[in-house]
Amino acid sequence: MFFGRQRELKALVADIERAGLDTLAGRKAPRARVLLIAGRPGSGRSALARQLALRLGDRYPDGILYVRLTEPDGRPVPMEEAARGLLDRLRIASPPGAGDDELTEIVREALAVRRMLLLVDDVTDAEQVDLLLPQNPDCLVVAVSQGPLTGIPDVRPCTLGGMDAKSAIELLATFTGSVRITVDPQAAEAIAEECGGQPAALVLVGGWLAARPNASVADAAKRLRTLPDDPGRPTGARPLTRAFRLVYESLPQSAARTLRLLALAPAGRADAHTASALAGCSVSAAQETLDRFAGLGLLRRAGASFEVPGALAPLLRTLMDSTDRPAEVQLARARMLERTVRRLQACRAITEPEGSPARKKLAALPRALRFTSAWAAGEWLRTSRPELLAAARLVVDDGELDTLARRLVAALVRALAAHWGTEAAAPELYGLHQLVLDVAERRGLHREQAAALLNLADLDAQTGRTADALARYRAALDAGRAANDPYATGRAMESVGGAYQELGDWQRAADWYGRALAQRQARGERADEARLYGRLGTAHTYAGRYGEALRSWRAAVAGYRKVGDLPSQARALSEAARVQEYAGRPEDCLRTCQDAVDLARRAGDTRLQAALQLRLADTLDRLGDPAAARLHRTAAERMLGTEDSAYEIRGSSREG
Repeated sequence: MFFGRQRELKALVADIERAGLDTLAGRKAPRARVLLIAGRPGSGRSALARQLALRLGDRYPDGILYVRLTEPDGRPVPMEEAARGLLDRLRIASPPGAGDDELTEIVREALAVRRMLLLVDDVTDAEQVDLLLPQNPDCLVVAVSQGPLTGIPDVRPCTLGGMDAKSAIELLATFTGSVRITVDPQAAEAIAEECGGQPAALVLVGGWLAARPNASVADAAKRLRTLPDDPGRPTGARPLTRAFRLVYESLPQSAARTLRLLALAPAGRADAHTASALAGCSVSAAQETLDRFAGLGLLRRAGASFEVPGALAPLLRTLMDSTDRPAEVQLARARMLERTVRRLQACRAITEPEGSPARKKLAALPRALRFTSAWAAGEWLRTSRPELLAAARLVVDDGELDTLARRLVAALVRALAAHWGTEAAAPELYGLHQLVLDVAERRGLHREQAAALLNLADLDAQTGRTADALARYRAALDAGRAANDPYATGRAMESVGGAYQELGDWQRAADWYGRALAQRQARGERADEARLYGRLGTAHTYAGRYGEALRSWRAAVAGYRKVGDLPSQARALSEAARVQEYAGRPEDCLRTCQDAVDLARRAGDTRLQAALQLRLADTLDRLGDPAAARLHRTAAERMLGTEDSAYEIRGSSREG
């Protein structure tokens, strides 16, 4: 609903047409114009900003972007999350683990080549806007804040007070109907005055009257006047506080308790499951309660969920802190987190095949917790992502429910990987692994600390932050040793070697591969031992130590032979042939390639056999036998079904 504010709307539109300071000085504007809508929470500032965006939508053909920078509980939204949300809406991939500066730079670069309107809601300081401000005068930024944004030049402010009496009464009439207003227009004016013309307060009083069709407008005005002011609140915030108390004190005790506990809802959003867990009631009862709250103006509908208005969130928190015992609040929070964990488990389980252990566990869950299909589960995960990530952050920051925090993060990681895949979910997974690390360090859980560090380092390595990855791998090695975890220490040593190899330090890479190899040998892990011989051979090859490289690859061949892995044995032989070629031994390279082809044929791996025959053809060309090379190349292309075939083993020039 949008009432009144036509004068302010007209002034904001006119401001866009006015010349800025740069234009008056004869310079082209270097950045986007910033319009500021300032006012108290509950003054209708966000509604005005959205109405302005709709009015101006046609001027910005690339669309409207919306981002909120403050949580309902007053905490700033992490700039990293805000920037990732904008990039998601722009359909631009954001690198996992990137910091605020890198992500906001990507946002600014994206907006620099678009004509868009950026609506930035609930701004707390000018720096938040400045980080997102595009260097593009064809864009417009509309910022919503409680006060001025000093530090941003040429900001056009529009400060909101109360609505005029006519618009306030029209808003009230949408709840009461015109008859009750017509019967007692003076009482309607009195309500508008008692509410200070604030839309949020008028909506609450209107909801109270709508729930009581037999009550008169005068009854509401009388009750408002008798409610005491809260001396702890600023004068301008008191009308909303009184209107809220009018509605809150009319609620049954159980509903009032549910409302207070909604202050715990992550990101200020709750569905029937969240409310059910907080209040300890059935899902259907919780849904009825939420619907009633929405009718009273206490909540806003947001799809299948409900949102606590930012103006009311501090009031709910104050009531909860003063009314409910800390132990009861903690129990409600634990129930909510436990419910979330179970829904995430159901979300992941439905992606498993029928008859699997996960599906059997899913069938044992209450019907209300299950999803009807994998699509429905994925859609819930997508729409609930902000609340789920906020819940994980809040419980880790709280530090009092670390066991639940670990279960929640683990369930969220598995659900995201199952529905989105680890690559697509990498930005979210990076932040979740960081939360696991925070809990593990706080609780001295070395095994989990090592696992989190390895996961974070892998993501750093994938995005080219090799130096950061190396530091995390070393830290993971220390944590693995502290936990006496052979898997973590072996994995960390091998990964340290891989990081040094990526950095071109072949000597250190070979040294760390050798350490990891010694551990695998001591534990009798034959397959991993053979694989590490191969990695060691690669490091020696890049370093030009062909004799050591050949010995390593031969050891890898012997290891794969012992475990009966013919395809890997064939690949290792092909790498040995590559080293022989580099060492200037083409006849040996030819014989080794032929042995590798025979192994691939015995393994029944047609694609590998074809790739090896292409390698063999290249070698024969260099030995001056083009006829034999042509035969092998034709056979390889026939196996692959195309004349333009490629495989990673083919090629003779050394890389690096």
